Amino acid sequence: MPKRSILVKFGDRVRKFRKEKNLSQEQLSFRANLHRTYIGMIERAEKNITLLNIEKIANGLGISVNDLMNLDGK
Repeated sequence: MPKRSILVKFGDRVRKFRKEKNLSQEQLSFRANLHRTYIGMIERAEKNITLLNIEKIANGLGISVNDLMNLDGK
């Protein structure tokens, strides 16, 4: 089954912001209070993330949920 495009786009956004902030997956996971492997699974579009975890990741990245969820990449 092909990965759903919204999961791929979201994972790409997480990776983009994480790299812009020079954070490893482990550092982001600590900041977001999530497991390191979970961050990797999100970036690879292997997990369908919950709204609560979207908020945790945005907080961990120091950005707004709106910025993280702008899947058009702007």
